[in-house]
Amino acid sequence: MDEQKIEFSARASLVALGVRFQQMGIWAEISAQLKIKQKVHRHTPLEKLLDCLINILAGGAGVVEVNTRVRPDEAVQRAFGRDCCAEQSTISDTLNACRAPNITQMRQAISRVLQRHSCSYQHDYTQEELLIDIDMTGMPAGRLGEGCTKGYFARRKNCRGRQLGRVLASDYDEIIVDRLYDGKRQLNRSLPDLLQQAQRALALDVTKRRATIVRIDGGAGDDTNINWVLGQGYHLLIKLTSWRRANKLSGSVSKWFSDPKITDREFGWVKQPLSFDRPTRQLLVRAPKGDGKWSYCLILTTLTDAMLFRLAGGTMPRRPTSQQRALAALHAYDRRSGGLETQNKGDKQGLYLTHRNKRKFVAQEMLVLLAQLAHNFVIWARNDLAQVDPRLSKYGIHRTVRDALQIPGRVTLNEAGNIQEIALNERHPLAAAAKTAFACDDLSPYLGKN
Repeated sequence: MDEQKIEFSARASLVALGVRFQQMGIWAEISAQLKIKQKVHRHTPLEKLLDCLINILAGGAGVVEVNTRVRPDEAVQRAFGRDCCAEQSTISDTLNACRAPNITQMRQAISRVLQRHSCSYQHDYTQEELLIDIDMTGMPAGRLGEGCTKGYFARRKNCRGRQLGRVLASDYDEIIVDRLYDGKRQLNRSLPDLLQQAQRALALDVTKRRATIVRIDGGAGDDTNINWVLGQGYHLLIKLTSWRRANKLSGSVSKWFSDPKITDREFGWVKQPLSFDRPTRQLLVRAPKGDGKWSYCLILTTLTDAMLFRLAGGTMPRRPTSQQRALAALHAYDRRSGGLETQNKGDKQGLYLTHRNKRKFVAQEMLVLLAQLAHNFVIWARNDLAQVDPRLSKYGIHRTVRDALQIPGRVTLNEAGNIQEIALNERHPLAAAAKTAFACDDLSPYLGKN
């Protein structure tokens, strides 16, 4: 009879997910694509990157926390296919050893993982359109880092850092593309690159692009970008960059409506819209400034009424009025703050996206891609839990990593170090839901009595 070993883990639920991670073949796909040239002493470069990924999933704010979160927890290591864990300094060395071709390999591997496991890739375009949000978010860092320059960083004057371009499949909370840029780079210069990467990752042919909605803020709302997106065949919901052009259109609005959600904000359809390569409907929005004058912005869209009401989260009336259509368009655009902006905040708080800073640009981008992989895996785990406990569907990345992936328990290993049984602490408020969710055909043999 095999000798058994009992381990008590502060993250027994993460142990269960580690077993699922191996069953899904996620790291096998990464290993098949990614080849890093580095001298091997004890751990291979791929093994050290896996340790770094485990640390992110375990809630580690920096690479240094590998030594306190992953190395002491043998059960977590074994669950992800590791028999030990590398020291944090050697993991940093491996990140620094990455080169530009490795980033390309990693992106290709992540795209393959998405194509095998993501809901966005399996989206049924015949039922409804796929919604993707595109934006940039600041990554503050020290002045000595490669690509760290002064740029726009929200509420941080004279800050230096890099910019992260992201594409999100908003209906599924899945990150499709993460791309790191220097600190001065803004969305208007990055939009075609980001959308083309998403197009390849999701295999968006002409037919699928006609059933895909691209929602973007005013950072990329110039004529060149608008016409380029329209020329690709996508549906578009975007805010115009130029406030001066928006001001000039104020005389073209015959009737203004009040926004019931925001006091003093008004909106109305433009009767003489600006011309673009495809027909668009244009909505002018105004709000009072401190000097008593109006501030204007223009939202333009190619979406049908049905699309607008769906994105706005409401039911379309049988015969919607002009005001109802306009309100749906306004709120459909407003809800981008609950999409990509929410995910950016969640990743910065839950995956500590901006806490791990490397001086080398390529090393930082590898960390970003590992966090993208962690984000999507956490979302898939949350969705499994939410099928059992619907309240978990409202959990973001932060709460999922902090609560659902930190359920303590007892883990039994056999003589070879393989996981035999996982018993979650029944006193944890999420233990019952986690056990039920994990009790699928693949994981049920591992779940013991609490």
